[in-house]
Amino acid sequence: MAIAGPTYSEHEIAWSRADRIVSPRAGWSELAGADVAVVVNPNNPDGRLIEWSRIAELADDLAKRHGVLIVDEAFCDAAPEMSAVALAARDNLIVLRSFGKFFGLAGLRLGFCISAPAFAGRLADALGPWAVSGPALEIGTRALTDTAWIGETRTKLAAYRARLQGVLVGAGLRIAGGTDLFCLVDSANAGALHRHLGLAGILVRRFADQPRWLRFGLPGDDAGLARLAAALADYAASSR
Repeated sequence: MAIAGPTYSEHEIAWSRADRIVSPRAGWSELAGADVAVVVNPNNPDGRLIEWSRIAELADDLAKRHGVLIVDEAFCDAAPEMSAVALAARDNLIVLRSFGKFFGLAGLRLGFCISAPAFAGRLADALGPWAVSGPALEIGTRALTDTAWIGETRTKLAAYRARLQGVLVGAGLRIAGGTDLFCLVDSANAGALHRHLGLAGILVRRFADQPRWLRFGLPGDDAGLARLAAALADYAASSR
């Protein structure tokens, strides 16, 4: 099986635990030739986007050899136009969604799969009748049906991402990617900057296999953004 990487590492870990030989940084041709292909769209952590038309082409290529395409859309709620949900009636395409990112409900531990009925039935049988608690189902249902909140949040996130990018670029950092939920920075001094921000009480994500990368989540409010800007200014001053 093949994964379009680098990406969220748990896909590789889960398939390896299932005793599958995994290609974790597969290119397009390798994905198309796999028995199972995994694509994260938008990708974590670089925000790479794949048009749904290319997703459809990849699913078609896989279908020729009875392969299956899994599309992880954990970050797609902020970019619904990129979603492959409309293609999920295909027998070999499975879409995974989560409440942990856009909805900020990571503690709920709730997600779902969208697929053709045959696979959905097999998954339901494997999970059993009590895979998700009643409160989680109620919260998830309310989140998905609150269209006013969803629309307002998409607008707010896009604005905050633009402001975050402005602060990062103003601090001399290079934006390497991102989504409306985070920004990825490429820096030769990523280790020192990560340590400085941590001491200032600001946690950003490092990546063992990409030592130049730092992922910045969106600050929760104006005060948080100002605190980040001040910490970056302190770092710049101390590095002179």
